[in-house]
Amino acid sequence: MSGQRFQNQVVWVTGASSGIGRATAKAFANEGAYVILSARREEALTDVAEEIGPHRALVLPLDVVNADARTQAVKDAIAWKGHVDVLLNNAGVTQRASALETTESAARKIMDVNFFAPVELTRALLPHMLSRGQGTISVVSSVTGYVATPMRSTYAASKHAIQGYFNALEAELHNTGVNVTLILPGYIATPITHAAVTADGSPLGEAQQDTASGMPPEECAPVIVDAIAKKKREQLVGGTEIYGVYLKRFFPKLTAQIVRRAVPK
Repeated sequence: MSGQRFQNQVVWVTGASSGIGRATAKAFANEGAYVILSARREEALTDVAEEIGPHRALVLPLDVVNADARTQAVKDAIAWKGHVDVLLNNAGVTQRASALETTESAARKIMDVNFFAPVELTRALLPHMLSRGQGTISVVSSVTGYVATPMRSTYAASKHAIQGYFNALEAELHNTGVNVTLILPGYIATPITHAAVTADGSPLGEAQQDTASGMPPEECAPVIVDAIAKKKREQLVGGTEIYGVYLKRFFPKLTAQIVRRAVPK
C-alpha cells in the first residue's frame, strides 16, 4: 500500500490537527501529495505541516460549521495549486450521553459538525471537481453508522445520515469522473472522546477505554489512503468490532443483544 500514487495531487484533509486526520495527512504526503491541513487549532496544524514539510503542506485553519469560513476556505484551497483532487471530510465529534438526557442544542451541535458541515463543504467544492471531470470526495463515517450503540444516539444518527447522503451522491456522480469513498472506522486510538459531547453539550474531557485501546491512527491511515487510491465505495477499518456490520446484516437479533451491553467505558 505504498508508492507515489498521489504524486503532485492536492489532498484536503479536515480535522487534520490530530488522530486520524493527522496520520492520514502524513500518509498522503508520503504518497507524493500536496496536503491542505484544516482544523480549528492553527498551532497544531503548523506542527503537522512541519512534519510533512512546509513546501508540501498548506495550513488552512477552518471551523467547519462556519458557512462563511467554508466558502472562503474552498477559494483558498483551490488557489494554492490551482486544483483540489481529493477532499477527505474527517472533522467530527462523538457523544457520551443517553438519548433521554441529550438536549436539543447538544444534538444540533453533533449534527452540525458530523452531517451538515461535510455536506456543505462538499457542495461548495464539488463544482470545481465536476468542471475538471475528476476528483474524489471522501467522508469518515463510523461502524456506528451501521450498528448504533448506547450513549451515542445522536452520533449514530449523524453517521447513518452521512452514509445515506454520500451513497446517494455517489449514484448521482456516476460517470462524471468524480468518485465517492466512505470510510468506516471502528475503535481508533485518538483523542476524540476528550471532546465527546455530553448531555448538555459540554465536552467529556477524558479518554475512554474502548477508544484508547483501539487501532493506532498510524495503522488506520494507510488503509484509508489505499481505499481512496483504489476508488473504493466503502472501507471498513479497525479491529474485530468492524465485523459487527456483517453480524447485524445476517444475525440482527444476536447483534441487538450484544449492543445492549456495549455501553462505553
